[in-house]
Amino acid sequence: MLNKKKGLSVTAKQHFAGWAFLTPASLLIFILSFYPMFQALLTSFKTGSSANMKWAAPLFNYKRMFADKLFMRSVGNTFLYLIIQVPIMLILAILLAQILNNKDLKFKGLFRTMVFLPCATSLVSYALIFKSLFATQGLINQILQTIGITHENINFLGTPGTAKVVIILALLWRWTGYNMVFYLAGLQNIEYQVYEAAKIDGANGWQTFWRITVPLLKPTIIMTFIMSINGTLQLFDESVNLTNGGPANSTITMSHYIYNNSFGEGVANFGYASAMSFFVFILVAILAFINLKVGDTRD
Repeated sequence: MLNKKKGLSVTAKQHFAGWAFLTPASLLIFILSFYPMFQALLTSFKTGSSANMKWAAPLFNYKRMFADKLFMRSVGNTFLYLIIQVPIMLILAILLAQILNNKDLKFKGLFRTMVFLPCATSLVSYALIFKSLFATQGLINQILQTIGITHENINFLGTPGTAKVVIILALLWRWTGYNMVFYLAGLQNIEYQVYEAAKIDGANGWQTFWRITVPLLKPTIIMTFIMSINGTLQLFDESVNLTNGGPANSTITMSHYIYNNSFGEGVANFGYASAMSFFVFILVAILAFINLKVGDTRD
């Protein structure tokens, strides 16, 4: 046995070491991620309560899903948040990163910390703050009346349109700083001589931003876009903590509705919830694939 080990080539030893390091992590990923996903796929073809599940007719839960008006409303709400919030958040994050990357700016560390701080805030705390701010007797109503924009209190969280706006504002406040950190790291990897050369060639600030900054940040932009799409399609916390899906389920998201069908309303309808979860999974995969293909400029 020892003679055989001594006879291994350097390449074989490297392969052996590689597999030795990879195998434990691969096994854990398979057991903790892929096996539950496979079980969830099987569950999506069953019906009944958790203690008495039976195989349903083929694609029964998937057909039911597309006929479920409340689920389709949750899909519409989630895409509304995605289409409005993600572009605004990423543009703000790039602009803030550009401003805070200025080498002549004083107190850069303080400003960067202040912008990133919302991301480190507890979810429950920030939800309570937003609920307090936008309450009928809250600070926002007082400010709007003081400066004469409104003359009576607005029920922001009790009206479908304004409740959605509050959720979008909350998402922007919490996640803009998080994405800014990625852009800031990307900007600091761009050599300052590139900007100096552009300045010598007569490029103004806007041209420098579009012709140099944005193209060199493209990999970071694609990564943050995919992460933001993934996060928004699985949006759960804001819908639950800020509005509880209301009023009358007008702000409910896909993940919130899936939770209600699994645990939230005591129905334990795991088969139907699994089918909806796979729908979300396919949406995330398709949008990420499109984003990668659009952003890939390699020949």
